[in-house]
Amino acid sequence: MQAVTLCISTTMVLTLLGLVVLSVLTTRNLSNYVKENLTVTVMLGDSVTAKEGAALGKRLQQQAYAKKVTYISKEQALKEQTKAMGSDPSEFLGVNPFVATLEMNVNADYANADSLRKIVKTLKKNRRQVTDVAYQENLTEQVNTNLQRVSMVLLVLAALLIVVCYSLISNSVRLDVYSRRFSIHTMKLVGASWAFIRKPFLNRAIGIGLVASCLACGVLGGVLYALYYYQQGIEQVISFVELGITAVAVFAAGFFIMLFCTLLSVNKFLRMTAGELYKI
Repeated sequence: MQAVTLCISTTMVLTLLGLVVLSVLTTRNLSNYVKENLTVTVMLGDSVTAKEGAALGKRLQQQAYAKKVTYISKEQALKEQTKAMGSDPSEFLGVNPFVATLEMNVNADYANADSLRKIVKTLKKNRRQVTDVAYQENLTEQVNTNLQRVSMVLLVLAALLIVVCYSLISNSVRLDVYSRRFSIHTMKLVGASWAFIRKPFLNRAIGIGLVASCLACGVLGGVLYALYYYQQGIEQVISFVELGITAVAVFAAGFFIMLFCTLLSVNKFLRMTAGELYKI
């Protein structure tokens, strides 16, 4: 019963640790995903034909800063806005009020205020085809600032959680060993060596640590499966590399913390005399 309780408590702690480790590892991927979904809209002149607009889009796609460039014709823009608004604005205006555009997503390394200003300045030099370039400048700066803050908070939280994880597992292990302190003393009385006495405790700790790690990985796997099933695009944020590192971290924490805590606890009671055992 004590082993089951210790295994459950360790599993809960390792699951929480795994979630924080995974969050820290995916922060950069999340940052890149958000940045690369910021859109720069290049508005084209009325004299630019569909063929010229598509050609300009292909030239932009070849630039180092461009991740994806999509050409949207005037007709397509009208169709999309009609669907969004539920009415056709050209019916009461008499003309199509929309212009052809190029919707460009930039690579994450260029999704900062300075780089975007340079890109816009370069695009505006093509005055014959490009009438204006628009993007949410304030949003870009806010995203970069907020992602930096989130990264710092997650790192601090990870460090604190490692300490808490060790404390909780250590206390659970200490209580488990405490309940068998007289068995340890009895083995000492019959002449058993410290190494012989430690062995069953350490083997039990390793077994519980590995089982708890497997259970924690199973819980994390269930959470991630739900995310992959219900949240589109999550595969761009959480890759198999992050999953592998998280699993290794969970197993390493379960194995080494259980082993280390058990070793300290058993050694503590091995050094005690019979009188000291009755006093605690």
